[in-house]
Formats: sequence, structure tokens, C-alpha cells
Amino acid sequence: MHNDLAYEYDIHLPSGGEEGKKYPAVFALHGIGYDEQYMLSLVEDLKEEFILIGIRGDLPYEDGYAYYYLKEYGKPERKMFDDSIGKLKHFIEYALNQYPIDSDRVYLIGFSQGAILSMSLALILGDKIKGIAAMNGYIPSFVKEEYPLQPISHLSVFLTQGESDHIFPLNIGQENYEYLRQHAGAVKYTIYPAGHEISQDHQRDIVSWLRHDAFHHNSNKATNPA
Repeated sequence: MHNDLAYEYDIHLPSGGEEGKKYPAVFALHGIGYDEQYMLSLVEDLKEEFILIGIRGDLPYEDGYAYYYLKEYGKPERKMFDDSIGKLKHFIEYALNQYPIDSDRVYLIGFSQGAILSMSLALILGDKIKGIAAMNGYIPSFVKEEYPLQPISHLSVFLTQGESDHIFPLNIGQENYEYLRQHAGAVKYTIYPAGHEISQDHQRDIVSWLRHDAFHHNSNKATNPA
């Protein structure tokens, strides 16, 4: 781990990279109790096209890690949440300077706690982020109301939700969709016949979406839930 960084991480660079060539990058944020390897395994098919960076939360939680702890589901410990946002911003800035990343094609993907952080970071980092894939999360009200938000009219979003998610039910996904389609440039919202989890269909669609957005510059308008 770099001395300056709060987080351990695993990075995969395309093999046989050309001198001077820059690549799109995916920063992957796991859910509470998971780790960076789980998230990296979801996008392994992109390892020769993207720089893949899995960031491990710095707090132990059950068999995995967390970026912050909760008072209860849907209620982060505010000081810890704020600190994690600051540390992740610093991490992304470090990586952009350290690795051959195309700064116009930076993506965040996250599940659960990682989705919450991905959406929040996109709102405050503005045009530093090209797109996000946010799986089964929400945007805390204090982020929308108190954080210094940047315009995200350029942002591509792949928003997903599990039909039988018992932690973040469907109305949460709908709220995310309604908010993001008012502010982001392109929003795809898909509901999967799954719970609080990432299915194989889900994984396939995320890989396809990332590849298409990074290399074909998708400019579709918001699309309805499917």
C-alpha cells in the first residue's frame, strides 16, 4: 500500500500495454462485508481493455471490509461517511497521476455500500467521472442537500436494482432513477429478478455497458426500467 493512501488496492493493467497509451479505468467499490476481489471478478472480461482498480475498505466487517459503518441500514455514521468520501477522492486523484489512465474515461462501479459511494462521488467529482454503474444502493439525503454538488449532465449511468432486494427495496431504485435522470446525461435503469446480489445477467450487462460507453461514447437519453 502506498504510504499516502488510506486504502489497499489491487490493480490490473492491460498486458503488453503500448508506451504512452492511455486506457479507460474502472474503480470498483465493494459492499459491506465484501472485498475488492469480488468486484474485480465481475469485470475480469475487461482486463485487456481497461485499467481495473479494486479498492478495499479500510474497516473490518464480518468476513470482509467496509468503507464506513452504519447506525442502521440506510443511515451511515456521518463522520465516517464524510471521511470515506475524502479518502476515496484522494485515492482517485493519486491513481490518475500514477497510472496511464485516460482522464476522460474514468468509471466507478459499486455494489450496495460501493454503489452509495459511487453515486455520491459522481455528484461531487463532476466531470472527473465519465460514468458509474451503481448496483443496489441509494444517494443519502445529506449528500444531495449538503454536499457541494457538481453538474453531471455529461454523466453516463447504469443503475440496477434487485426485484426482491430486502435491504433496498424497489422504491429506492425508483428514487435513484428519478433523481439521476433529471441531472445525468444518460441513465439506463434495469431491475433484475434477484435479491440484494449481483446475478450473472447483471454481470454480463455491466461489462457490456462499460465497454460500449467507453469505446462508443453512448449518448442515449434516459431509458425506462426494463
